[in-house]
Parts: sequence; C-alpha cells; structure tokens
Amino acid sequence: MSSTRSTQLESVFAARKITKVYHMGEVDVHALRGVDLDLYRGEFVVLLGPSGSGKSTLLNILGGLDTPTAGSVHYLDNELTNFDDAELTRYRRDHVGFVFQFYNLIPSLTARENVALITEIASNPMSPSDALAMVDLGDREDHFPAQLSGGEQQRVAIARAVAKQPDVLLCDEPTGALDVETGVLVLDAIQKINRNLGTTTAVITHNAVIAEMADRVIHLSGGEITSVDKNSQVCEASELTW
Repeated sequence: MSSTRSTQLESVFAARKITKVYHMGEVDVHALRGVDLDLYRGEFVVLLGPSGSGKSTLLNILGGLDTPTAGSVHYLDNELTNFDDAELTRYRRDHVGFVFQFYNLIPSLTARENVALITEIASNPMSPSDALAMVDLGDREDHFPAQLSGGEQQRVAIARAVAKQPDVLLCDEPTGALDVETGVLVLDAIQKINRNLGTTTAVITHNAVIAEMADRVIHLSGGEITSVDKNSQVCEASELTW
C-alpha cells in the first residue's frame, strides 16, 4: 500500500483523548488512557496487543456498544459521544457490522434464517443468499448451526454482519476459537468483503501474523497506542500461517 493512502482517504472515525475507567468496587481500572485514533474509509486495520491492552474497549466505543469516560469520537460528521441510547442503537443498526469470537447463531434457525434476522431490519440489505455466497457458503444456507463446522458458523456470522451492507465492520478476535486452516478461511472472507464492498474494517487480535494482511497495524499496550505501522505490502489471508 502506498504510504500516502491514509492521508488521501476520508476519515471515518476520529477519536481524540479517549479514556475509559471501569469502577470495580474500590478499584479503578484504566482500560484506555488518552487514545487518539483515526480510521479511514475502505482501509483494513488490525488492532494488535495482548489481553488487557484496551483493544476490545476501543472497538466497543467505536461501535457504539460502550461510551468513553472522557474524550470524543466522531463518526463522519457525527459526534458519537453526544448520542443518547436511541441514537446509538440507530447508529449500530444502520452503519456497523460486528463479528465476535463466538458466533452467537440461533441453533433452531438455518444459516439463511440467521442472516435474515438482520436483513429484515436493515434499511439497505443484500439478500441472505447473496451474503452467504460472499463467504462461500451458498451451498450451506439450509444447514443448521449444528450441521456446520466452527469456521462455517463464523462465516455465517460474518455474512450476517455484512448483509446489511454496513459502512464499518468491527471484528473482535474472529479467529480466536479456530484452528489455523479454518481461521485463514474466515480471514479470507473478511478480506474479500473489505475489498469487494469497500467496508472499513478493523480486526482485533493478539496474533501478530494476522497483522501482515492489514493496511495499518495499531499496537496497543496498557490502554495506550504505542505505535502505528503501515504495511508496504499486504499479505493475502491464504498466505498466512501461525
């Protein structure tokens, strides 16, 4: 990737001096300590760091699942930190797709029906069948979760997240419960969506190998961003091994 790409693209997120403190009884836990972060339209970013470094907290704030103790977050022209609960709900529904480590599929629904849960409430969805085809599960759409492997279930979860055609895809340890071969298939699906739909994509991981497929790698430790790297050459997901 060209080193000038990020400065030429539209800023999707601008977070400034984000602090998050959790009150655990008499103890204050500082999850984030004055984080500044920009994410740009269409880029693929990996947030890399050990457990407890603040990755998930930061992702949850960007996605409107949590609010900072101090600081501001802008999504395009909107200041998320001024949104009330109803506005945050609309923001999550209309603009953000989430993928978590655990798939959260409904066991009694087929793959297509699990995806349809989202498309029925989205304002501009693709069809469940098209979403499943994007993650190479077009031939499995009538299968129930119990009939699918872990990697297939995660790809259904990805299809569900992108079926509403979100502007942003936020993935928290999407390969954390998977073996290498299966994890690569899941990452390939995420990479394909980023490229084909232009979805701004952020992936949380503690696995440094995954950083090789990112445009930028944001390193976190102790609730702070310690460095930001740009990859001069982006790896294909299929080339990764760990």
